[in-house]
Amino acid sequence: MEKIRVLIVDDSAVVRETLKEILESDPKILVIGTASDPLVAAKKLETEIPDVITLDIEMPRLDGISFLKALMSQHPLPVVICSSQAENGSNNALRALEYGAVDIIEKPKVGTKIFLEESKTRIIDTVKAAATASVAKIDPAKAEKIWSTAKPKLTADVMLAKPKKYGAIETTEKIAVVGASTGGTEALREFLQAMPVDAPGIVIVQHMPEKFTAAFAQRLDSICTINVKEAETNDPVLRGQALIAPGNKHCLLKRQGARYFVDIKDGPLVSRHRPSVDVLFRSAAHYAGENCVGVIMTGMGDDGARGMEELKEAGAITIAQDEATCIVFGMPKEAIKRNAVDQVLPLHKITDAVLKTIQGMR
Repeated sequence: MEKIRVLIVDDSAVVRETLKEILESDPKILVIGTASDPLVAAKKLETEIPDVITLDIEMPRLDGISFLKALMSQHPLPVVICSSQAENGSNNALRALEYGAVDIIEKPKVGTKIFLEESKTRIIDTVKAAATASVAKIDPAKAEKIWSTAKPKLTADVMLAKPKKYGAIETTEKIAVVGASTGGTEALREFLQAMPVDAPGIVIVQHMPEKFTAAFAQRLDSICTINVKEAETNDPVLRGQALIAPGNKHCLLKRQGARYFVDIKDGPLVSRHRPSVDVLFRSAAHYAGENCVGVIMTGMGDDGARGMEELKEAGAITIAQDEATCIVFGMPKEAIKRNAVDQVLPLHKITDAVLKTIQGMR
């Protein structure tokens, strides 16, 4: 089997060397070169094309965003952003995702070498997933739009015990819960933009670093008919609104009487993620059951597959995005393998399916 060939683009010699050591510690990855800025990278691309590029945002001579935009409009390749711009430049990182970057690894402004070494598992898995991603050319005129290392892979049991039986109280309030990862930012944009003003309440887990989710929610709120916000503890799940789990916190659905609300909690990584789709889905199975529609979208790994199984067992209707429209057909594939999915649909049909399913419930 051929190795995944990677080009590292970063102005820090320490980061370039550390990333090279980390990636080449995996026998399936080969770093074919490093570049101190995008212009050096462009020169290298004239003679050798990598399978994946890791790219910083803030660099001399040409910034990473401009390079990404040019690359994806001319010769699209899987790109993983490795940036320290989360704190003061998260909109730049969101723009990178919109321009076609597959995923983001947030690096701190200080202690970068240690951070990267501690994030070894996530970095390797992210690059491997990126190598399988489907990328397409963007139209530049229209383009504006923690994993653990060597720790056991925990399940949702650490956050919420699986009930011995399901039996949510019948209610007129129906909701949707959604999980996504790699490629999910654009999938969620399409899904939510198609929602009408009276859409059912929606709770979402999208794997993102903690400083990105607020800006992501704000951007979606500005372009969607429904309201979109980063979830806070005790936020009610309301019609015409989508709540997005904050990065680095678990999001659980709760219920009091006929009212659904969310609880935001600290806790260990579940399925190597925080927030975890499995945690949200288990809580939805417990408190909403047959009053719920579960949706699993594009993403690497298997987070959400067990939770989807529990949702179906509890009587919920479950929907998975199909392989053709996924950037990475990992999470949906794992849910399908568990026979936990009622419908497999292309992305553009999921919103309508959710609305029709919930209308049928009522």
